Amino acid sequence: MIVAIIDLGTNTFNLLITEVFNDGVTSVVFQTKIPVMLGKESIEDHIISNAAMQRALDALKVFNDHIKKYKATKVIAKATSAIREASNQEYFTKKVLKETGIKIDVISGEEEAEYIYHGVCGAVVLNNSNSLMMDIGGGSTEFIIANKSGIKWKRSFLLGAARLLERSKPSDPITKEEIKKLEDHFRNELKPMYPALSEFPVAELIGVAGVFESLAEIIGHRHYFPELIKGKTEYTFSLDEFEEVYQLIIKSTHQQRTQIKGLIAMRVDMIVVSTIFIHLILKEFNINKLRMSAYSLKEGVLRELIHGKN
Repeated sequence: MIVAIIDLGTNTFNLLITEVFNDGVTSVVFQTKIPVMLGKESIEDHIISNAAMQRALDALKVFNDHIKKYKATKVIAKATSAIREASNQEYFTKKVLKETGIKIDVISGEEEAEYIYHGVCGAVVLNNSNSLMMDIGGGSTEFIIANKSGIKWKRSFLLGAARLLERSKPSDPITKEEIKKLEDHFRNELKPMYPALSEFPVAELIGVAGVFESLAEIIGHRHYFPELIKGKTEYTFSLDEFEEVYQLIIKSTHQQRTQIKGLIAMRVDMIVVSTIFIHLILKEFNINKLRMSAYSLKEGVLRELIHGKN
């Protein structure tokens, strides 16, 4: 059968259309993404603005055209932080159903973390050592401690890049005082994770798609070749190269970041708070290995579908 999976993220809507064969083998037919910026100027008010709602509907109508073109017989749409937290969530999902025929499943942060884990499992090789998985979205960030045998701990935090950017409104470039304030905020919000990491020590950080792909692409342009991660499901960072890019980003202005090769327009500002967040996690928990998984929620949804759980 042909399956269409839609990930309705806070910043980006993602579409994955895949053929699933009887033996469980899958083949990607088509995939695309559209920046929707659901939380723009309203995420802290816990509402989807009329303008954001229209952007979402326009994106889903484009997706519908692809779904019809490739004759998908099953459509699964999962909504995350911005929609999950919105007071007008029900109005939005009913409007989408009426205008597009797409039925949205609004998932909890715990469910989101679970899907992310299953997506990562399809992209990277895990072993008996625990890994800390980190998925920085626009509205929330999910952390999962897991190994090849399963999840040891998981939690979703309201620490998404769009939310952090709207709340902190950093200078251009960001100041040392603002970086420290952000780091203190992270430490305070992440208090539940400290005992979990004491109980389940980790050997590495696995960054999930999104901003981690941008960081890898920047490194590719600066040191290797532009298509460094094209066609790959995982990438191992040199921590020295990550530190170099971190310093580049925190010292740059908005205008300077628009000139950084490998950095897409949508992430020009959000990459600042995201990179500070990643840097803090590596430093705070003394993690010396950093990998990227190209697979995330939508691939996790697909894996769970194959195993009869969707």
